[in-house]
Amino acid sequence: MATAADIFVESLIAEGVEYIFGVPGEENLAFLDSIRRSKIKFIPTRHEQAAGFMAATIGRLTGNPGVCLSTLGPGATNLVTAVAYAQLGAMPALFITGQKPIKSSKQGHFQIINTVEMMRPLTKLTRQIVDAKLVASTVKEAFKLAREERPGAVHLELPEDIASEIMTDPPTISPSISPRRPTAEIKAISQAVKMIESARHPLILIGAGANRKRVSKMLELLITKTGIPFFTTQMGKGVVSEKHAQYLGTAALSSGDYIHDLVNQADLIINVGHDTIEKPPFLMKPDHKQQVIHLNFSPAIPNLIYDPSHEVIGDIGNAIWQIVETIKISPNWDFSVFTSINSQLSHNLLSDNPYSPYNLLKTIRASLSDTDIVALDNGMYKLWFARHYETFSPNTLLLDNALATMGAGLPVAMAAKIVNPDKRVVAVCGDGGFMMNSQELETAKRLGLDLTILVLTDNAYGMIAWKQAGMSLPDFGLTFGNPDFVKYSQAYGLTGHRLDDSHNLKDVLELAHSTGGVHLIEVPIDYTDNQYLGKKL
Repeated sequence: MATAADIFVESLIAEGVEYIFGVPGEENLAFLDSIRRSKIKFIPTRHEQAAGFMAATIGRLTGNPGVCLSTLGPGATNLVTAVAYAQLGAMPALFITGQKPIKSSKQGHFQIINTVEMMRPLTKLTRQIVDAKLVASTVKEAFKLAREERPGAVHLELPEDIASEIMTDPPTISPSISPRRPTAEIKAISQAVKMIESARHPLILIGAGANRKRVSKMLELLITKTGIPFFTTQMGKGVVSEKHAQYLGTAALSSGDYIHDLVNQADLIINVGHDTIEKPPFLMKPDHKQQVIHLNFSPAIPNLIYDPSHEVIGDIGNAIWQIVETIKISPNWDFSVFTSINSQLSHNLLSDNPYSPYNLLKTIRASLSDTDIVALDNGMYKLWFARHYETFSPNTLLLDNALATMGAGLPVAMAAKIVNPDKRVVAVCGDGGFMMNSQELETAKRLGLDLTILVLTDNAYGMIAWKQAGMSLPDFGLTFGNPDFVKYSQAYGLTGHRLDDSHNLKDVLELAHSTGGVHLIEVPIDYTDNQYLGKKL
């Protein structure tokens, strides 16, 4: 005989789940015990939000939904930011919450909120399981929806009494099927090819949706064959190596920088996998003189700033392959407008200031291989990394340009290291974001991870301070104090470093990479050079 909780866990195993992150409560002790008796590794975290970020990152890196667990009430509300992070970022993840018994309860409404309705606007599916017989089919449905384009978050609530129900005739467990995605219709491909061949200044935009299996290879074939230049959104970095001669840059700012000058010169933008949840990389003009081809898994949703001229809907990799097979080099094409503008940008921003964002990111880049991973929290430095950190492989610069939440950097780096134990992983966090989930240092220590964490200190919410100054407003409400981060890391049994005149980042990074364990490096950052971000020099 098996309990409903046992069937739930068996269903997760059938879907390929290896880890569950979370903070359990008394309402899911039966479920926790089923995990204990399974081959799934349960990783307790120190906050539910961190567990959710880690689960979402598993989904982002593997394509298979990550899983996390919380109890009811406050545990469930602590998950909300991570649920939104997964949903807006198109990261497949299953969020499981407990609940009081639903058939009879002696505690009234203690800790009870309507978690299912709370999760509804943030998920692709949210459901309370009300019968043990429904567990296997509901888990299968949840996984199928989480993976399905566009991927995202799903939520299941497992009440305490349902979890403990004995099933005398347990169902046969089978994984959900991942069907092959529909391919784009041939007439849509032909029209796209005609538009590209007829354009004078075509330009390729690579967005987050292009970061799927097989797409990178096909895109590189298209760019190499045609010579059409490309730029990326922040979450499209690394889909095609930035070593490619046709790479122009990353759209990191809203307007007024050199990338937008490039975009304005294009008469056709081939928009590959852009998700409008990302901050817009360009704004369509009402006159529609600039044509846009929307190439994605699902149709465009027209709005004030995005109304494409043509749509190619279906598996992105297959659609690009069809275009590569049929497109001919056109004598109409003129890419000189892009190279002339791009040449005006000086990539040499190195200065004598070792704590400038550019110098710091270049030092980090030099310490890592092409396939090592940097995980960013959210702050002013993210724009510098998006613009200037050279990214050569998919999912090697993990940043969030969808929800853009603070506090995710450390948990994301931890999950990345779990999935990629043989790669160097560096977390880069501002002092504001780091302190939002810094308690997970204990989790990293407990897991025995080799992890390097940079905490960039300016004792302020730096990005907002930049915006505040840009609006000519007085400095107000954005500064704070910090702990001694070296002592703070040592309190967790970790190795702490503080950059000063006698310790440079290059040497400290090499020490951290070579000795292993968790190293926290406190780095004072000087944002004086923000005035140069995105400017033509």
